[in-house]
Amino acid sequence: MSTVTVSEFIEAQDVDVWRLLTDLSGRAGWLSTVGAVDVLTTGDFGPGTAWREMRVRPDGDEQPEDFLVVEAVAPERLVLSSSGAGVDYRITWTLRTVERRGRGCTAVTVEQEAVPTAAYGKVLALILGGLAARAVEGALRRDLADLAVAAAPSTSAEAA
Repeated sequence: MSTVTVSEFIEAQDVDVWRLLTDLSGRAGWLSTVGAVDVLTTGDFGPGTAWREMRVRPDGDEQPEDFLVVEAVAPERLVLSSSGAGVDYRITWTLRTVERRGRGCTAVTVEQEAVPTAAYGKVLALILGGLAARAVEGALRRDLADLAVAAAPSTSAEAA
């Protein structure tokens, strides 16, 4: 099993960050590496909600990634699962209100755990573990940076 964790301070309230994370129809609008989102279930967002994202890889090709909500505790914790080739992933988003520079903001931590489910997944983890972890870290940091930009209050709202 490998785990990658990254954190970011986002200059927005936790409820606003949560709203972005859970608005599936809007994800492609703020995630720079997501070309499209297809919601696979109906009803309110919560455990059991599933969707497919078309992620744009560095070479420009698109790769589908399916996600399932395992746990959703608004606006504090979102746990997703995603299956890959020989590996199951668990992605945990944790939001915590903090004071930073005299203002309230949200500390967001995202952790991805990869658990090999097949023999070749274990072999690949041994061979490519460090390289894969760096790639995952870069992707998570990019998603957090996109989230920070999308959640930032507009300058016109601050001036009001």
